Amino acid sequence: MKKKEKKEMENMDNDASKTDMVSEGNKVNTENLSEKNSKEEKGDKEAVSSESQACCETKNDLESKLAEINDKYLRIYSEFDNYRKRTIKEKIELGKYANGELITSLLPVLDDFERALLLMARTPENEAIVTGVELIFNKFFKILEQQGLKAVNSKGEVFNTDFHEAVTKIPAENEEQKGRVYDEIQKGYILNDKVIRYAKVVVAE
Repeated sequence: MKKKEKKEMENMDNDASKTDMVSEGNKVNTENLSEKNSKEEKGDKEAVSSESQACCETKNDLESKLAEINDKYLRIYSEFDNYRKRTIKEKIELGKYANGELITSLLPVLDDFERALLLMARTPENEAIVTGVELIFNKFFKILEQQGLKAVNSKGEVFNTDFHEAVTKIPAENEEQKGRVYDEIQKGYILNDKVIRYAKVVVAE
């Protein structure tokens, strides 16, 4: 009987020992699992931090490229706008003076008209003819005026090299005449604010 009790006691001790070993094993496994999870979480955080840094760098690169492209666009747009304005101005200038050569070639005809009118005015019997020629001359000159032609004012005006060409000089009769145009030999003309023929004049000094 005593032997049987002793054996039962030994079995109980063995069972308790096994239970303790299992508990310790489970504890070790739990600690390992916890440590593993902690390492994984740390790795995940590092990965997220690395991805976040990479995203920031990519964002900065994109913003820099966008600013560069925008600057290039503004420069190109500005250059194109200047080119467009310059082209429009050149077209306007070309339109203004496109007929310049033709009008310049017609100036001697104007001179002949004026000479003819002066000669005919001296003979009263030609009054009807003079009137007709004057009408033709005025109509002709009006058409040229519509194209931008203007006569240069000369006689009695202060001599100006921008509009006048001095052919000769004469002594002035008084102080007021000094530096002024005494007589006009050939009329000058302006086409759209540009001199196409200087007035040939006599200057008093």
